[in-house]
Amino acid sequence: MSRKNVLAVIPPQVGGREAGSALAGLLADRAHVTVVESAGEDPGALAAAQVIITALSPVGADHLRAAPLLELVQCVGHGHDHVDLAAAERHAVTVCTIASSGAEGNSVAEHAFALILACAKRIVPAHTALAAGDWALPRLRPHLTELAGKTLGVVGLGHIGRDVARKAAAFDMNVLYSSPRRAPRDVEERTGARWTGLEELLRASDVVTLHAPLNDGTRHLLDARRLALLKPTAVVVNTARGPLIDQDALAAALEDGRIAAAGIDVFDPEPPPPGSRLLGAPNVVLTPHAGAVTRETLVRIALAAVENVRRHLDGAEPHDVVAGPGATR
Repeated sequence: MSRKNVLAVIPPQVGGREAGSALAGLLADRAHVTVVESAGEDPGALAAAQVIITALSPVGADHLRAAPLLELVQCVGHGHDHVDLAAAERHAVTVCTIASSGAEGNSVAEHAFALILACAKRIVPAHTALAAGDWALPRLRPHLTELAGKTLGVVGLGHIGRDVARKAAAFDMNVLYSSPRRAPRDVEERTGARWTGLEELLRASDVVTLHAPLNDGTRHLLDARRLALLKPTAVVVNTARGPLIDQDALAAALEDGRIAAAGIDVFDPEPPPPGSRLLGAPNVVLTPHAGAVTRETLVRIALAAVENVRRHLDGAEPHDVVAGPGATR
């Protein structure tokens, strides 16, 4: 069997060449692997590539046009918004994620709850004040709350959303979820989640956590109008994709006290520019897209991506096709 050419595109923020070399080693017996930090870095390797593995690095129309031999783009993660799917369709290139692997689910769900708890208990301002010699309890006390008996609204009940819903049961929370289609009955029973419309969810929830994919229909899913539906005591958490929320509208809601707090792990763009309004907003806990980068998760993600590439190299249908031949319509 001839060895195919694989281009592994691993940007510096997710490990760069060092992480790419480790990933390449997993395919060394099956393919010639070139590691780069951006898709256009090595034009010769791009032109020869039959497979591209991308870890959040853009693969646009120009890259696809410059890769006439390309058969597969494998995303190292659940998201695929960094790949031009329309261009992939035009070039008959298959695009896959690792969505069904569950590799990121537990880590992102844990991170979502870390942000929820940090907001509910005002951990960051409490620490900052105390480290500065300020016993801030009298000032913080009116804002501290517990999760038991509260309603958690999960936007998107995929693998990660389901993990979040299951963890909510341990905190004695009620769970609502919104999604374009209702989940199977057994999923609802396992998670204890009740299906409802997005706007009803926003009105009813004490905590809203986003786990939807980014596409044309979900960009700015939470805009100024929908943020205005939230309770003034509500907390918003986003560990999915930054553009799901209109960040200026979120910052304005925080500044005006129209919502209580927000926990944000993803931004638009990434990293956020120094002047981003959200960085200076009150009652916000920010982390640098860290939800899926635990030591354990990175290994699972890499193995899931490599396994899908191996399926393709073996002539089998890869999992989680989102564009091109084999995509579910």
